[in-house]
Amino acid sequence: MSAPTTLKSWRLLNQLADSHRHDRIADYFDADSKRFEAMSLKVGGLFLDYSKNRVAPPVMQALIDLARDSNLEHRREQMFSGAAINITENRPVLHTALRNQSQRPVEVEGQDVMPAVRASLDKIKTFTHQVRDGQWRGPTGKRIRHIVNIGIGGSDLGPNMVCRALLDYQRADLDVHFVSNVDGRHLKKVLRGLDPEATLFVVSTKTFATQETLLNAQSAKRWLCKNSRCSDQEVGQHFVAVSTNKEAALEFGIREENTFEFWDWVGGRYSLWSSIGLPIALAVGFDAFSELLEGAYDMDRHFVEAPFEANMPVILALMGIWNSNFLGAETQAIIPYDQALHQLPAFLQQLDMESNGKSVDLNGNTVEHATGPIVWGQTGSNGQHAFFQLLHQGTRFVPVDFIASLKADEEVAEHHFALLTNMLAQASALMNGDTQENHLSYAGCPGNRPSNVLLLDELSPRNVGALIALYEHKVFVQGVIWNINSFDQWGVQLGKRLANDISRNIQSNTDNYDASTRGLMGIVNRGLRPETGDSGDLKVGSGT
Repeated sequence: MSAPTTLKSWRLLNQLADSHRHDRIADYFDADSKRFEAMSLKVGGLFLDYSKNRVAPPVMQALIDLARDSNLEHRREQMFSGAAINITENRPVLHTALRNQSQRPVEVEGQDVMPAVRASLDKIKTFTHQVRDGQWRGPTGKRIRHIVNIGIGGSDLGPNMVCRALLDYQRADLDVHFVSNVDGRHLKKVLRGLDPEATLFVVSTKTFATQETLLNAQSAKRWLCKNSRCSDQEVGQHFVAVSTNKEAALEFGIREENTFEFWDWVGGRYSLWSSIGLPIALAVGFDAFSELLEGAYDMDRHFVEAPFEANMPVILALMGIWNSNFLGAETQAIIPYDQALHQLPAFLQQLDMESNGKSVDLNGNTVEHATGPIVWGQTGSNGQHAFFQLLHQGTRFVPVDFIASLKADEEVAEHHFALLTNMLAQASALMNGDTQENHLSYAGCPGNRPSNVLLLDELSPRNVGALIALYEHKVFVQGVIWNINSFDQWGVQLGKRLANDISRNIQSNTDNYDASTRGLMGIVNRGLRPETGDSGDLKVGSGT
């Protein structure tokens, strides 16, 4: 596809952005009493209200035309059918196959992958039942009470977020922890107070070569040897691996039958539906994990079957395109009004920014338009007392996605009522502002700031699955319109490569690095104990 800026619909949107520059969202509601009904839709247990966007009817039509002009239907069909749409790595993108509930085959290079997917799910199911029922034990015979997932990026953020979201579905006698940071303090904090002989480690790394994950796994093994009655040969019974590299897992000491596979056509940030989701299944049970997959599949079918005008992922993506490319928004705030979803902003940050943080298009050309926004946020009521000041009165233009569940915990129903009314008030205030004449200028809020409101009937596994799939497809749609590859991450690979290079060369006097990096390498190499003068002050400029 050619650059989106060459499309007739894109050029029209530029004109509409100029002609509707001074429109106020509140005036749209005054002009159309049915705007809320026309600009909201429900899919399963999810309800989306996108009426509080600065989108006039001609703009909405032009955005739909842009989706069509971008060849979205064809690209969508390619993804679901197993075409190698990750062109820089020549791979299919088939996280949707992992939750495929139909009997439809999904072929990669002429071979149906669904039998392998179902076999992988069966293995997760069997293992989950064994651990949760007390059949799978360590060598000293203790029942597993603690699960520690060791991973980073997509091997941590997705499972971590879902486990937090579904905390109400977890058993009190089996707790789940996550270690991602290579900072040893993270591992030490998690392990503090755990019974090593009742602890199961899940080492999640596609290649079994990720530096941070392997360091944490080796340290966890040493901790287990030091603090348990297990022999060195038995330690492996406390570890399972999720990896494509069985040989490396075996070398680490993990038995081959305790390695759970997935495939190179599963991107890390899209992998929680695969064996990477093993901690989820262990935490909430395989039945709930299956419901998570079913919810995602429901959203997949909606994305494939619904017309663009009533397609939730497409609509959400188009609102973002309009705000980012035509109204100048550089960021997107994700504000869940539900403590259980407190990890959702971090998960969506990776999903969006790692996918669409690209400056080269599918043709190898430098893009001339904005791509992925900066995604950030935290839980709502906390945010109100922190950064909402900037949202209401600051000079930055920040669209907001408000997310909440409707069903309250009966024990704290009044809390949930306060939570939801606060969210509605914030969405209304962002749109309407407060510019009454009797207010002093410094107290006025201009309003006219857009937001979407996403409501879940309840925070169930099925609805959480649908919510995640909604944002996955939103990111895909935006990548298609921007004509970029949403499924590689070469910027991430650069950092990994340089970290390995510096690790190898830190003790040498190499000139391969800039002066700043060489100087810092020298300080680190001296064990963070640089020379000091008589006064104890750090001597700067002392070289390496």
